Amino acid sequence: MKKKNAAALMAAAMAASLLVGCGGGAASSSAAASTAESTPAESTAESTAADTTADGDETLTVWAWDPNFNIYALKQAEAIYQKDHPNFKLNIEENVYSDIETKLITAATSEDYSTLPDLFLMQDYSYHKMVANFPGIYTELDNGGFNWDNFSGGKLADSTVDGHHYGIPFDNGASIMAIRSDMVEKAGLTVADFKDLTWTEFMDKAQKVVDANGVPMLTSSGGSELIIEMLQSAGASPVADGKVNIADNAALKESMTVYKEMVDKGILAEYTDWDQYIASMNDGKAAGVIQGCWIMSSIQAAEDQAGKWAIVNMPKLETVEGATNYANCGGASWAVSSNCKNTELAFDFLNSTFGASVELYDDLLPNAGAIASYLPASKSDVYNQPSEFYGGQTVYKDIVEFAGKVPAFDCGAYYSDVRSALTDAVTNVVQNNADIDSEMQNAQDTVEFNIAG
Repeated sequence: MKKKNAAALMAAAMAASLLVGCGGGAASSSAAASTAESTPAESTAESTAADTTADGDETLTVWAWDPNFNIYALKQAEAIYQKDHPNFKLNIEENVYSDIETKLITAATSEDYSTLPDLFLMQDYSYHKMVANFPGIYTELDNGGFNWDNFSGGKLADSTVDGHHYGIPFDNGASIMAIRSDMVEKAGLTVADFKDLTWTEFMDKAQKVVDANGVPMLTSSGGSELIIEMLQSAGASPVADGKVNIADNAALKESMTVYKEMVDKGILAEYTDWDQYIASMNDGKAAGVIQGCWIMSSIQAAEDQAGKWAIVNMPKLETVEGATNYANCGGASWAVSSNCKNTELAFDFLNSTFGASVELYDDLLPNAGAIASYLPASKSDVYNQPSEFYGGQTVYKDIVEFAGKVPAFDCGAYYSDVRSALTDAVTNVVQNNADIDSEMQNAQDTVEFNIAG
């Protein structure tokens, strides 16, 4: 069964770099530089890596992409770890993400893991798919001494399979609702009026903003991205206990109903072209957006709008008990391969940097725009500095706190299949007025067919 899926997974890996948004791990927002003193790095576990001997090798090879973001983060982590381990070195090999997945699948299908590095970065949406089909790629992290309580349950769920941890969370993909404070005020409302809302409450207020400004309240990249965020905020997965849960999913029906109503009322505008989607924010063609926090870098590209934006949490579903105002969209985590030459060193490096170092995350925020998934980072001076672009709001502290409230959400090994089927469903509902129940059943049938095949 595992090898039967290899060809399909190889094709998915080739297309991975084309994905954006929730599955795409786009770059996080840029942040203002800080002069605050960094907090010393902390470790949540005792160091297990032995001191270097004369002929010892403290080199780890790692695969990652994006020199200005992920690879920059690795270099800073290396420098921090070298303070106590002067002979330590990272051998960083840059690969686009689709190539990383292709190499992983090739190693697994050939059962030759010697080609793998010690560490690699993996987009969160791929973990369940890859672990289910190719578990031999990974070293489990359960006994690595990591303090999992320092990361949000929503983020950890992406790289936790059958109760076992396979990834150390890195960049934050917490969903935000970014809104134009000037447009909101023109409608006689305040930014605070848009916090902690239900979708019904949001639509009532959003309509006033639309009427006052003549533009939609929200812009959307179309497809199923916002639908999936709605589902996650309610902790309502389209896959439950390994079985597809789409056709009779009450949270999904409410999400699609709300989405369709917003489009029909002009509250939400869809842009299938990514550049036009970004331009709608920068050109004042929309008063807000709901997206992973990495969208902030695109918002901030319109420097003339400094002071006119604010960040709040997203609305929540009303019919689902326990629904929240929080979701996650995008991001990646660090994995240790089964070919790791020194797992004790790998664990200690990750534990001392991405798994515990406020100093590291204080550097990455202003210099790489990487917002931490490490929850204690929100208490640092750097994260508590006000942002002039967002009207003096301490947005980065708020976003890390949002991340800590995201419900666990899991599409199992079928994220890509679910996302594609739901995109077809919501497109037919919005553009062709198709029946929601029928489209949900079609999506259920499609995903089940793909799983069986």
